[in-house]
Order: sequence, then C-alpha cells, then structure tokens
Amino acid sequence: MNFRSMLVIGTIFLSACSKEKRSDKAAEKMQDFVVNISNYAREFDNSFIIIPQNGSELAFKENNPEGELNQTYLNAIDGFGVEELYYNGTPSLDDERLSMLQKLKATKKIMVADYVNDEKNISDSFFKNTQQGFLAFPRVNSNYDYKQIPDSVFQSNTIDINILADAKNYLYLISNDDFSSKQDVINKIATTNFDVVLIDLFYNDDEFTKTEIEKLKTKANGAKRLVIAYMNVGSAEKYRYYWKKSWGLHHPLWLKRRYDGYKDEIWVKFWRPDWQEIIYGNDDSYTKKIINAGFDGTYLDNVEAFYFLYYKE
Repeated sequence: MNFRSMLVIGTIFLSACSKEKRSDKAAEKMQDFVVNISNYAREFDNSFIIIPQNGSELAFKENNPEGELNQTYLNAIDGFGVEELYYNGTPSLDDERLSMLQKLKATKKIMVADYVNDEKNISDSFFKNTQQGFLAFPRVNSNYDYKQIPDSVFQSNTIDINILADAKNYLYLISNDDFSSKQDVINKIATTNFDVVLIDLFYNDDEFTKTEIEKLKTKANGAKRLVIAYMNVGSAEKYRYYWKKSWGLHHPLWLKRRYDGYKDEIWVKFWRPDWQEIIYGNDDSYTKKIINAGFDGTYLDNVEAFYFLYYKE
C-alpha cells in the first residue's frame, strides 16, 4: 500500500470517528431535549404521556445497548414508538433493534408500525409483535402515510385504558387526506374501539379543541381510551403554524438541511434554544398547545435526528 492510499484510508477513518463522536454528542442533546419536554408537560399534568418514535438506543447510557439503562430518560417517557421493525415492505427484521426493545419492554410499552407490501402479511406482523408483547399497527401501501382507519381492531376489548401500559392496540392516524372535515375525523374515530388514538393536533390549520378531544376519549363500546398528539421534534414542517414565509430567503440558524423524501420538512439543530422554544417552555409552544387541547400525551417524531444529522451525512 502506498502512502497516498494510507492517507486516504486514514482520512476516511478519522472522518468516520469524528461523525460518530458528533452523533454521540447529539444523542445526549436529544436525550436532554426529550427529558425537558417531559418535565415541562408534567408541570401541568403529572400523568402526561411521552412516547418518542425510534432512537431506542437513547434509553441506554452512552447510547450503548450492551450497557446500563439511562434511568433519567426512561423516567421521562412511557413507551417507544418503532417503525418498520418486522416489515419494511417485505420482511426486514433488524435483530439489533429487536434486542434493544426486548430489554426495554419490561418497563415500557412498545408500539410498532410495520409497513407491509402484501396484505397477507398483516396477520404475521400482528403475530410477531404480539409474541413479544408489543402493540402492532401494520399498514399497507395505501396507508403508508397513516391516513386510514382500519376496518377492524386487533384485540378489541372493553377495558378502561387509563395508562399506556393498559393498551392492547392502537390507531396511528396523522394525515387528513381521506377526511372531508374535522368533524368527519371525530365521527369516524368515535365509532372505533382502539385503545389508543394517535392523531395530529391540527386538522389542516385548525387545532382540535379540548371539547373535541374529550369526545374521542371514549371507545364506541363505552370504555375509556387515550388520545395522543403527534409532534415532530427533529425536523421542521413548512405547513405548521410556526413557519414563516420569510425563512425561504433568510432562514433561522437552527435549520440544518433538507429531509430527503419529504419536500416540506427540514432537519433541525434541535439543541438550539430558538427551536426548543417552538417546541416547549412557553404558552405559544407546540407542547402547550397540545396540553391546552386536552390530549393525554404526545408522540415525538424524528427523535433519531441525532443519527441522521451527523453519522449519515
């Protein structure tokens, strides 16, 4: 091997190490972010539910799945949302991620949203997740963006769902494309028996009210259920109330880079105070709007931004 080849390899190695260190540091900042959102929300409601989606390694000290659990982080959350665990179109089990979740399921509810190309695999997704004690929401091609209410409820029951640990199933519905109005959303969810309903705070630009959310907290069979609000904490969405048109020319420093595959989203430097102020800590913050609307908790999307921002760049 000549000197130039050695130099190239050395540069690649140092670059990879640098990215890993930055990713680890960003992971610590995301842990703090989630904990601070939780602490803020629980000042108003000490039973407020926090569910981060993906980024399960944040539950371990130094993000090491072979190490000790991070109790501060675990105390701040109630469960883990996971996408494409057993299926990402076709079967695609990530053994390392499953191993992490198996260590966490004893104390936290795991909510899995598989994506299946073939409807015949829906039952297999339910089976595999139920074997592990996970909640399952397998979705097909037409429901890739979480816009449909399934015709049936897996493990439907008449149990009152007071905490996330009680749940046997859930509905993941964050797109309004298939609904004609806010009332249409309310009416159709009200006829279901899902234990947990995960929806957006908004119908288009119109926030759900406390009265409207209260109507969703009862299953069709009369039992109680939980209603959780979706909130994106790792990327900014151009269609949200906080977005300013002027950012097209003079964007804030916390905007990082475009989110491939999502034209209206931009990865953010989530540790920046000006972004965090949008998310929590004041009366106009996203979290406070969710609390004011009477939701039982929030589902935090793009928690894994710490990895995509640095290690995969």
